[in-house]
Amino acid sequence: MVFSDPMRYNKNMEGYLYYFLAIAVMLLSLIAQGRVSSVFRKYAQVPARKGVTGAGLAQELLYRNGLSLPVEQVSGSLTDHFDPKNQVVGLSEAVYGSSSVSALAVAAHEIGHVLQYNEDYGPMRFRSVILPAANIGSRLGPIMVIGGLLLSLIAQNAGNIGYYIAIVGVALYVMVLLFQLITLPVEFNASKRGLDMLLDGGYLADDELPGAKKMLRAAAMTYVLAALGSFVTVLRLLSLAGRARRR
Repeated sequence: MVFSDPMRYNKNMEGYLYYFLAIAVMLLSLIAQGRVSSVFRKYAQVPARKGVTGAGLAQELLYRNGLSLPVEQVSGSLTDHFDPKNQVVGLSEAVYGSSSVSALAVAAHEIGHVLQYNEDYGPMRFRSVILPAANIGSRLGPIMVIGGLLLSLIAQNAGNIGYYIAIVGVALYVMVLLFQLITLPVEFNASKRGLDMLLDGGYLADDELPGAKKMLRAAAMTYVLAALGSFVTVLRLLSLAGRARRR
């Protein structure tokens, strides 16, 4: 009979559930990425009345806050970033020389990160601390879980060694989830700082500000879905680790 083994049936259903969640999150992430590109392109066609470029805005905001950092153009689309190690603000080609609403929103967001770094903003500092562990966890975590599961299946006399190895792998990957969770307040705060600077400095008119908000909200959603994806992965790894335990 199909349901003669309830335990096996439950495990199969559990596996299907994780696959469904993983696919759903992946699709939502693709949609979110497409949304970011779409909103950026839309407001890239809307020139801000102030007329300042993304690079010019970044330099002005740095000067207003008593800072002096190089603002460089980088290749690619939506590759804008702040590099705290080298103390450089990188703006993509579509932002650096553009005076559009999209360009100003992105440039102000990156300067928000600069301010966070210089104020020793707590979540950003914590994120930097756990970054090495997150990098290790993303590479080794899944390998250890699968390795522990295989050990429990192959080595009949290994006891729960495979299970313990798998649990360590899960713990390592949890650092990835923690990193992405702490990234959320970092990104949200940078966007708030950026919007405040745009408004206070008169860089965007009242009717231009909603476009900037839409741009930054769309970008923030990609970070939310990245965290959700890592959470689903942790659940899946925990399920696999549980199978490595001998009773």
